[in-house]
Amino acid sequence: MKIYNKYIGAIALSLVLASCKAPMATVIKDEVKTNIPQNFNQEEQQDANNNSGTTPWRQFFTDPNLVSLIEIALKNNQELLITLQEIEIAKSGVLAKKGKLSPTVSAGIGAGLKKAGRYTSEGAGDATTQIEPGREMPDPLGNFEGGLMANWEIDIWKKLRTEKESAVAHYLSTVEGKNFVLSNLIEEVADNYYELLALDNQLDIIQQYIKLQQKALEISKIQKEAAAATELAVKKFEAELAKSKAAEYTIRQQITEKENQINALLGRYPQPIIRTKENFMSTIPPTVYTGIPSQLLANRPDIKQAELELKSSKLDVEAARKEFYPSLEISATLGLEAFKPSYLVKMPESIAYNLVGELAGPLINKSAIKANFQTADAKQIQALYEYDKTILNAYLDVANLMSKIKNIDQYYQLKSQETKALDQSIDIANQLFRNSRADYLEVLLNQRDALDAKMELIEAKQKQLSTVVDIYKSLGGGWK
Repeated sequence: MKIYNKYIGAIALSLVLASCKAPMATVIKDEVKTNIPQNFNQEEQQDANNNSGTTPWRQFFTDPNLVSLIEIALKNNQELLITLQEIEIAKSGVLAKKGKLSPTVSAGIGAGLKKAGRYTSEGAGDATTQIEPGREMPDPLGNFEGGLMANWEIDIWKKLRTEKESAVAHYLSTVEGKNFVLSNLIEEVADNYYELLALDNQLDIIQQYIKLQQKALEISKIQKEAAAATELAVKKFEAELAKSKAAEYTIRQQITEKENQINALLGRYPQPIIRTKENFMSTIPPTVYTGIPSQLLANRPDIKQAELELKSSKLDVEAARKEFYPSLEISATLGLEAFKPSYLVKMPESIAYNLVGELAGPLINKSAIKANFQTADAKQIQALYEYDKTILNAYLDVANLMSKIKNIDQYYQLKSQETKALDQSIDIANQLFRNSRADYLEVLLNQRDALDAKMELIEAKQKQLSTVVDIYKSLGGGWK
């Protein structure tokens, strides 16, 4: 017995020693996170106590029509619904890993028939064996059984717990992924809504321009009859009028497509988008407070998602490394077994049980385990680079949009001045044309310049509002 115990101990020791050769995971310093700047703009100091990214979206957006559209999108958007199913899949993965920590117990019944050859050890033994005095073993021999079976892998190295922790981290990353989809969805709905309002205002401008050109055309015809203008002037005004009417239909088509684009985000078939266009040009964008760059790590769901995926991948490496260690499995059965069903109720003779403990570990040909570890190690390095890239892109997004807000505000102010000046020049040119002191080219050029300036002013207002929405999303806003 002592020799047997020494033999078992030697095997266990060899398995442990063999497992000590498990490779180590690659360690890379996360310099991007460590060296994140203190401020977005080195020339200005940001206030850590003011950060628009923490403002709930219902407080950030004040247009009731836009708020209503966002609420519909949050209920019906297909991409969001797909993401919710990814969360359910990840949740099931956690339950699967958790289940491995507990014994697997199953119940079963079986029946069989067996005939051993007479000239075998089993057949010869059965032939000379009596069940009871005077009763020989039946031939062929039946077998009826039923009972419970259990298998349990003892988590001596915490490998199964590590796998469960990895699954939990992945599940939490899918939750953050859902939050990121929410943030993007709200941004898309708001941006498209402002673009739709801009198109509505551009359509109004082109219609006003058409009326202006119709009056100019009538004046040119009257002046031609009075020999104060030529047929060329009349044709030029007619061509300009036709061009403007064609532009009107182009804008109408763009409005239809933009409405359908919003309806697609809302997960519904085409229908009119309720909106109020009259106050678009007088809308003042909300003031955005950026906070400090380090707050992005806590506010932006895509950064938190990448961080959790990095944690999950590191745990996967740890679990893959523990595959080199020996594993301990226990299996047991308990039930009733007999060659005849009526004997199953005879206790304790029909009771059968089995208990086996197995300690096993890889010794030779570990290529599959090594490949699994190397794959996990490469994935955790890849996840680190992805995490760093997400942080860097988030910082650059905010820095670029901060600059864009300042420049677009200046651009809007200058375009407003240009529009006012050109509106005045149109009145002057029309007055001079009526008095035959200016030709038709001056009138046309002034009208074209004024139209272009007004169109650009509307685009500037749309960009002004959309940029504020974009930086709100870039700061981590929209999902709360």
